[in-house]
Amino acid sequence: MAVTMSRRRILTLLAGAGATALAGCEPARGRAPEPAVPDPLLVRVDEGLGLLRGAHRQKIPRAVATADGTWVFATAPEGPDTACWRIDTTTSRTSTRTVLPGRWVPQAISADGTRAALTPTGMPVNGGRPPGREVTPVLVADAGGVRHRLDLRGAVVPEAFAADGTGLFVLEWLPATAPDRYRVRVVDLASGTPGPLSTRDKTPVPPGAEEEMRGDGRQAVLAPDRSVLYTLYTHQPDHQHTRDLVSGRPGDAHAFVHTLNLRERWAYCIDLPHPFGEAAAAGHAMAITPDGGRLLVADVASGTVADIATEDLTVRRTVPQARRTGAAHAAAGVDRLYLAAGTTVRALDLTRLTGTVDWRVREPVTGLVASRDGSRLYVGQRDAVSWHDPATGRELGRVPVPGLVGVHGLAGSA
Repeated sequence: MAVTMSRRRILTLLAGAGATALAGCEPARGRAPEPAVPDPLLVRVDEGLGLLRGAHRQKIPRAVATADGTWVFATAPEGPDTACWRIDTTTSRTSTRTVLPGRWVPQAISADGTRAALTPTGMPVNGGRPPGREVTPVLVADAGGVRHRLDLRGAVVPEAFAADGTGLFVLEWLPATAPDRYRVRVVDLASGTPGPLSTRDKTPVPPGAEEEMRGDGRQAVLAPDRSVLYTLYTHQPDHQHTRDLVSGRPGDAHAFVHTLNLRERWAYCIDLPHPFGEAAAAGHAMAITPDGGRLLVADVASGTVADIATEDLTVRRTVPQARRTGAAHAAAGVDRLYLAAGTTVRALDLTRLTGTVDWRVREPVTGLVASRDGSRLYVGQRDAVSWHDPATGRELGRVPVPGLVGVHGLAGSA
């Protein structure tokens, strides 16, 4: 649940918290110490999440973080059961460990970091499909222990919590035993009953008009005020939005942004124009501006950027760019939009989406994060994170991060 955003860890040794140090935390004798990372940074590593703070490196397996990187909900096996605890990445303080009966893996965390949804095995929200099953057990827990135990019919994947904490948004895969498509539903936590979302005008979706998606959920980002989750979908053969199903009009969307209001529980899809969705899903990326007013979606294969106004959920313009190949990544700073594919990073003026500056990094990019003050751009690469001058691309520093697979974002407060 994108914000981005895994979908999917903290300072010095966390006593009794199950955390282990990343390789490279202690400088080898005779070597110069590694440079300190200027901003606390959450990254994704092979076994979970990692925190880079100053000269310290830490990783926590089996954990999920809030979109803004402020909270981490971590778990560890404890005999036949599961220990869980919450970590404040701003202070590195951890809550008291509690034990959940059975083995559970954290799947989604509320935007305020107070509770998590866990399943017996991890299941992807963006990309891939879960194995068929008739019932999905879901545990909702906080630092004090179990709050709800749900046995949801079918193959279900928790995605996000409603803002008021009373509902859980899930992907329900259909058909349950051999899934090939899915729809977004909301589960009332008090009753354990799933139901449809509302439309943008806050009316209930009629029976038979819930959208069913077959394509790839590429990326999700959360609005800065934590009220809206935006998810980029591509490759939607014969897809029809709820508005098409209600009106009876045909739909033919190859890519769109699924907008989920976590406060008011409605959903709306912003169609992206051709050629979005025609090329590989990995070549698409999305970023939201720090003020939450604009959503930028890039298709590097066609060299197109769509500029979406979040106030009225419309594509205001598309701007052509140089075409690239490879997996796409995007980040929006205070005055620039950054796009990357392969080993090339491009910086655009955020107002015009032109005036580009391109530079190359050593290895294929696995993630981009802009510092809060706009003075640095962090670039994830193979087993390393570097940071650069956004105006010139000059590398300002670099630290090794063994097992790095992506960059979650900034951690804690400024």
